[in-house]
Amino acid sequence: MVDGARPAGRAAVLGSPVAHSLSPVLHRAAYRELGLTGWSYEAIECDELRLPSLLDSLGPDWAGLSLTMPLKRAVLPLLDLLEPLAAEVGAANTVVFAGGQRRGFNTDVGGIVTALRQAGATKAGNVVVLGGGATACSALAALRAVGTVAVSVAVRAVARARPLLAVADRLGMQVALVDFGPALASQPWQLLISTIPAAGAEPVAAQLRAGTLAAESVFDVIYDPWPTPLAAAAQEVGSAVISGFDMLVHQAAGQVELMTGRAAPVDAMRAAGLAELTRRRNIG
Repeated sequence: MVDGARPAGRAAVLGSPVAHSLSPVLHRAAYRELGLTGWSYEAIECDELRLPSLLDSLGPDWAGLSLTMPLKRAVLPLLDLLEPLAAEVGAANTVVFAGGQRRGFNTDVGGIVTALRQAGATKAGNVVVLGGGATACSALAALRAVGTVAVSVAVRAVARARPLLAVADRLGMQVALVDFGPALASQPWQLLISTIPAAGAEPVAAQLRAGTLAAESVFDVIYDPWPTPLAAAAQEVGSAVISGFDMLVHQAAGQVELMTGRAAPVDAMRAAGLAELTRRRNIG
Protein backbone atom coordinates (compact mmCIF):
# COMPACT_ATOMS: atom_id res chain seq x y z
CA MET A 1 0.00 0.00 0.00
CA VAL A 2 1.21 3.50 -0.73
CA ASP A 3 1.06 4.64 2.92
CA GLY A 4 2.58 1.54 4.56
CA ALA A 5 1.63 -2.07 5.22
CA ARG A 6 -1.91 -2.93 6.32
CA PRO A 7 -2.82 -6.10 8.23
CA ALA A 8 -5.71 -7.29 6.08
CA GLY A 9 -7.76 -6.36 3.08
CA ARG A 10 -9.95 -7.42 0.22
CA ALA A 11 -8.88 -7.12 -3.41
CA ALA A 12 -10.16 -8.23 -6.80
CA VAL A 13 -9.64 -8.06 -10.53
CA LEU A 14 -12.42 -6.38 -12.51
CA GLY A 15 -13.04 -6.76 -16.22
CA SER A 16 -15.26 -8.21 -18.91
CA PRO A 17 -14.63 -11.01 -19.61
CA VAL A 18 -12.67 -11.83 -16.46
CA ALA A 19 -13.23 -15.53 -15.68
CA HIS A 20 -10.01 -16.46 -17.50
CA SER A 21 -7.84 -14.05 -15.51
CA LEU A 22 -4.74 -15.47 -13.86
CA SER A 23 -4.58 -12.55 -11.42
CA PRO A 24 -6.37 -14.36 -8.55
CA VAL A 25 -3.81 -17.17 -8.71
CA LEU A 26 -0.88 -14.74 -8.68
CA HIS A 27 -2.17 -12.50 -5.89
CA ARG A 28 -3.30 -15.37 -3.66
CA ALA A 29 0.11 -16.98 -4.07
CA ALA A 30 1.70 -13.74 -2.92
CA TYR A 31 -0.57 -13.57 0.13
CA ARG A 32 0.31 -17.17 1.07
CA GLU A 33 4.03 -16.57 0.69
CA LEU A 34 3.85 -13.36 2.73
CA GLY A 35 1.71 -14.93 5.45
CA LEU A 36 -1.14 -12.49 4.81
CA THR A 37 -3.87 -14.81 6.05
CA GLY A 38 -6.41 -12.02 6.41
CA TRP A 39 -6.25 -11.09 2.72
CA SER A 40 -8.58 -12.24 -0.07
CA TYR A 41 -8.64 -11.76 -3.84
CA GLU A 42 -11.42 -12.57 -6.29
CA ALA A 43 -12.47 -12.03 -9.90
CA ILE A 44 -15.54 -9.87 -10.55
CA GLU A 45 -17.23 -9.50 -13.92
CA CYS A 46 -17.67 -5.77 -14.53
CA ASP A 47 -18.06 -3.58 -17.60
CA GLU A 48 -17.89 0.21 -18.01
CA LEU A 49 -21.57 0.72 -17.16
CA ARG A 50 -21.37 -1.15 -13.88
CA LEU A 51 -18.02 0.25 -12.75
CA PRO A 52 -19.23 3.45 -10.99
CA SER A 53 -21.83 1.65 -8.86
CA LEU A 54 -19.44 -1.17 -8.03
CA LEU A 55 -16.77 1.26 -6.83
CA ASP A 56 -19.35 3.07 -4.72
CA SER A 57 -20.40 -0.23 -3.11
CA LEU A 58 -16.95 -1.14 -1.78
CA GLY A 59 -16.45 -0.74 1.96
CA PRO A 60 -13.43 0.23 4.06
CA ASP A 61 -12.20 -3.38 4.12
CA TRP A 62 -11.20 -3.08 0.47
CA ALA A 63 -7.50 -2.51 -0.23
CA GLY A 64 -7.39 -2.37 -3.99
CA LEU A 65 -8.43 -3.48 -7.44
CA SER A 66 -6.73 -4.79 -10.54
CA LEU A 67 -8.35 -3.61 -13.77
CA THR A 68 -8.35 -5.31 -17.13
CA MET A 69 -10.20 -4.76 -20.39
CA PRO A 70 -12.25 -2.60 -20.84
CA LEU A 71 -11.83 -0.59 -17.64
CA LYS A 72 -8.33 0.91 -17.70
CA ARG A 73 -9.51 4.14 -19.31
CA ALA A 74 -13.08 4.10 -18.01
CA VAL A 75 -11.89 4.28 -14.40
CA LEU A 76 -9.97 7.55 -14.77
CA PRO A 77 -12.83 10.01 -14.07
CA LEU A 78 -13.84 7.92 -11.05
CA LEU A 79 -10.51 8.37 -9.24
CA ASP A 80 -9.48 10.94 -6.63
CA LEU A 81 -5.76 10.81 -7.40
CA LEU A 82 -3.81 9.58 -10.42
CA GLU A 83 -0.09 8.93 -10.41
CA PRO A 84 1.87 10.86 -13.08
CA LEU A 85 2.69 7.75 -15.14
CA ALA A 86 -0.95 6.64 -15.31
CA ALA A 87 -1.90 10.20 -16.29
CA GLU A 88 0.68 10.23 -19.07
CA VAL A 89 -0.45 6.85 -20.39
CA GLY A 90 -4.12 7.65 -19.96
CA ALA A 91 -4.79 4.29 -18.34
CA ALA A 92 -4.82 2.85 -14.83
CA ASN A 93 -4.73 -0.89 -14.24
CA THR A 94 -4.59 -0.55 -10.45
CA VAL A 95 -6.75 1.20 -7.88
CA VAL A 96 -5.57 1.49 -4.28
CA PHE A 97 -7.95 2.59 -1.53
CA ALA A 98 -6.05 4.68 1.00
CA GLY A 99 -6.90 7.62 3.21
CA GLY A 100 -10.49 7.56 2.02
CA GLN A 101 -9.37 8.07 -1.58
CA ARG A 102 -9.28 6.07 -4.78
CA ARG A 103 -5.75 6.26 -6.14
CA GLY A 104 -4.92 5.12 -9.67
CA PHE A 105 -1.65 3.57 -10.82
CA ASN A 106 -0.25 1.87 -13.89
CA THR A 107 1.89 -1.21 -13.29
CA ASP A 108 1.54 -2.47 -16.88
CA VAL A 109 4.38 -0.20 -17.95
CA GLY A 110 6.75 -1.65 -15.37
CA GLY A 111 5.66 -5.16 -16.29
CA ILE A 112 6.48 -4.59 -19.95
CA VAL A 113 9.82 -2.94 -19.12
CA THR A 114 10.88 -5.87 -16.94
CA ALA A 115 9.81 -8.42 -19.57
CA LEU A 116 11.80 -6.58 -22.25
CA ARG A 117 14.88 -6.29 -20.07
CA GLN A 118 14.80 -9.94 -19.03
CA ALA A 119 14.60 -10.92 -22.70
CA GLY A 120 17.44 -8.61 -23.66
CA ALA A 121 15.16 -6.71 -26.05
CA THR A 122 15.87 -3.18 -24.87
CA LYS A 123 18.18 -2.07 -27.69
CA ALA A 124 15.65 -2.38 -30.48
CA GLY A 125 15.67 0.70 -32.66
CA ASN A 126 13.05 -0.42 -35.15
CA VAL A 127 9.84 -1.27 -33.29
CA VAL A 128 6.23 -1.82 -34.30
CA VAL A 129 3.30 -2.09 -31.88
CA LEU A 130 0.10 -3.81 -32.99
CA GLY A 131 -3.03 -2.10 -31.64
CA GLY A 132 -3.99 1.29 -30.29
CA GLY A 133 -5.69 0.55 -26.98
CA ALA A 134 -4.70 1.05 -23.35
CA THR A 135 -2.08 -1.71 -23.37
CA ALA A 136 -0.53 -0.28 -26.53
CA CYS A 137 -0.24 3.07 -24.74
CA SER A 138 1.51 1.34 -21.83
CA ALA A 139 3.83 -0.29 -24.35
CA LEU A 140 4.78 3.15 -25.67
CA ALA A 141 5.69 4.31 -22.16
CA ALA A 142 7.70 1.14 -21.59
CA LEU A 143 9.58 1.63 -24.84
CA ARG A 144 10.36 5.20 -23.82
CA ALA A 145 11.70 3.87 -20.51
CA VAL A 146 14.19 1.64 -22.33
CA GLY A 147 15.31 4.43 -24.65
CA THR A 148 13.13 4.10 -27.76
CA VAL A 149 11.76 7.43 -28.98
CA ALA A 150 10.32 6.55 -32.40
CA VAL A 151 7.79 3.73 -32.88
CA SER A 152 5.50 2.47 -35.63
CA VAL A 153 1.97 1.50 -34.62
CA ALA A 154 -0.23 -0.76 -36.73
CA VAL A 155 -3.94 0.01 -36.47
CA ARG A 156 -6.98 -0.92 -38.52
CA ALA A 157 -8.68 2.46 -38.17
CA VAL A 158 -6.72 5.70 -37.85
CA ALA A 159 -9.59 7.41 -35.99
CA ARG A 160 -9.33 4.86 -33.17
CA ALA A 161 -5.65 5.71 -32.73
CA ARG A 162 -6.29 9.28 -31.63
CA PRO A 163 -6.01 8.52 -27.87
CA LEU A 164 -2.72 6.71 -28.53
CA LEU A 165 -1.37 9.65 -30.53
CA ALA A 166 -2.26 11.96 -27.64
CA VAL A 167 -0.35 9.65 -25.28
CA ALA A 168 2.65 9.65 -27.62
CA ASP A 169 2.61 13.44 -27.59
CA ARG A 170 2.59 13.52 -23.78
CA LEU A 171 5.44 10.99 -23.73
CA GLY A 172 7.46 12.98 -26.25
CA MET A 173 7.55 10.05 -28.68
CA GLN A 174 7.28 9.95 -32.45
CA VAL A 175 4.64 7.57 -33.81
CA ALA A 176 4.15 6.53 -37.42
CA LEU A 177 0.83 4.82 -38.13
CA VAL A 178 0.84 1.85 -40.51
CA ASP A 179 -1.85 -0.61 -41.55
CA PHE A 180 -1.87 -4.38 -41.19
CA GLY A 181 -1.27 -4.96 -44.89
CA PRO A 182 1.82 -4.49 -47.07
CA ALA A 183 3.00 -1.48 -45.07
CA LEU A 184 3.54 -3.69 -42.03
CA ALA A 185 5.79 -5.96 -44.07
CA SER A 186 7.64 -3.15 -45.81
CA GLN A 187 10.68 -3.44 -43.53
CA PRO A 188 12.20 -5.91 -41.07
CA TRP A 189 11.48 -5.15 -37.42
CA GLN A 190 13.85 -5.60 -34.53
CA LEU A 191 10.89 -5.84 -32.14
CA LEU A 192 7.19 -6.46 -32.74
CA ILE A 193 4.83 -6.03 -29.78
CA SER A 194 1.27 -7.29 -30.14
CA THR A 195 -1.36 -5.84 -27.80
CA ILE A 196 -4.35 -7.19 -29.73
CA PRO A 197 -6.41 -10.37 -29.19
CA ALA A 198 -4.84 -13.61 -30.40
CA ALA A 199 -7.34 -14.02 -33.22
CA GLY A 200 -6.72 -10.49 -34.43
CA ALA A 201 -3.00 -11.19 -34.81
CA GLU A 202 -3.50 -14.29 -36.97
CA PRO A 203 -2.98 -12.38 -40.25
CA VAL A 204 0.35 -11.12 -38.89
CA ALA A 205 1.26 -14.68 -37.93
CA ALA A 206 0.52 -15.72 -41.51
CA GLN A 207 2.82 -12.98 -42.80
CA LEU A 208 5.62 -14.26 -40.57
CA ARG A 209 5.17 -17.82 -41.78
CA ALA A 210 5.07 -16.68 -45.41
CA GLY A 211 8.31 -14.76 -44.98
CA THR A 212 6.75 -11.46 -46.07
CA LEU A 213 7.17 -10.08 -42.56
CA ALA A 214 10.33 -10.36 -40.47
CA ALA A 215 10.90 -9.60 -36.78
CA GLU A 216 13.94 -10.41 -34.66
CA SER A 217 11.83 -10.49 -31.46
CA VAL A 218 8.09 -10.88 -30.99
CA PHE A 219 6.37 -9.91 -27.73
CA ASP A 220 2.75 -11.05 -27.44
CA VAL A 221 0.97 -9.68 -24.36
CA ILE A 222 -1.53 -12.57 -24.52
CA TYR A 223 -0.53 -15.42 -22.20
CA ASP A 224 -3.39 -17.91 -22.31
CA PRO A 225 -3.76 -20.07 -24.30
CA TRP A 226 -0.08 -20.27 -25.15
CA PRO A 227 1.47 -20.26 -27.60
CA THR A 228 -0.74 -17.85 -29.47
CA PRO A 229 -0.82 -18.17 -33.28
CA LEU A 230 1.57 -15.21 -33.44
CA ALA A 231 3.99 -16.70 -30.91
CA ALA A 232 3.88 -20.09 -32.64
CA ALA A 233 4.64 -18.51 -36.00
CA ALA A 234 7.49 -16.50 -34.50
CA GLN A 235 8.98 -19.64 -32.98
CA GLU A 236 8.73 -21.47 -36.30
CA VAL A 237 10.67 -18.81 -38.19
CA GLY A 238 13.32 -18.42 -35.48
CA SER A 239 12.30 -15.11 -33.91
CA ALA A 240 12.92 -14.63 -30.21
CA VAL A 241 9.58 -14.83 -28.39
CA ILE A 242 8.53 -12.96 -25.25
CA SER A 243 5.38 -14.16 -23.49
CA GLY A 244 2.73 -11.94 -21.98
CA PHE A 245 3.01 -14.13 -18.89
CA ASP A 246 6.25 -12.35 -17.98
CA MET A 247 4.51 -8.98 -18.20
CA LEU A 248 1.56 -10.31 -16.21
CA VAL A 249 3.69 -11.56 -13.31
CA HIS A 250 5.59 -8.32 -12.94
CA GLN A 251 2.59 -6.02 -13.25
CA ALA A 252 0.86 -8.17 -10.61
CA ALA A 253 3.92 -7.91 -8.39
CA GLY A 254 3.69 -4.14 -8.61
CA GLN A 255 0.03 -4.31 -7.60
CA VAL A 256 0.78 -6.53 -4.61
CA GLU A 257 3.34 -4.05 -3.37
CA LEU A 258 1.00 -1.08 -3.82
CA MET A 259 -1.90 -2.79 -2.06
CA THR A 260 -0.10 -4.57 0.78
CA GLY A 261 2.96 -2.41 1.39
CA ARG A 262 5.12 -5.56 1.23
CA ALA A 263 7.75 -6.64 -1.30
CA ALA A 264 6.16 -9.04 -3.77
CA PRO A 265 7.40 -12.67 -3.78
CA VAL A 266 7.86 -12.80 -7.55
CA ASP A 267 9.24 -16.35 -7.69
CA ALA A 268 6.28 -17.78 -5.77
CA MET A 269 3.85 -15.86 -7.96
CA ARG A 270 5.53 -17.09 -11.13
CA ALA A 271 5.52 -20.70 -9.96
CA ALA A 272 1.83 -20.56 -9.06
CA GLY A 273 0.95 -18.98 -12.39
CA LEU A 274 2.88 -21.58 -14.39
CA ALA A 275 1.25 -24.39 -12.43
CA GLU A 276 -2.20 -22.99 -13.17
CA LEU A 277 -1.45 -22.62 -16.87
CA THR A 278 -0.26 -26.24 -16.95
CA ARG A 279 -3.46 -27.33 -15.20
CA ARG A 280 -5.57 -25.48 -17.74
CA ARG A 281 -3.74 -27.05 -20.66
CA ASN A 282 -4.20 -30.51 -19.18
CA ILE A 283 -7.97 -30.11 -18.87
CA GLY A 284 -8.41 -28.10 -22.07
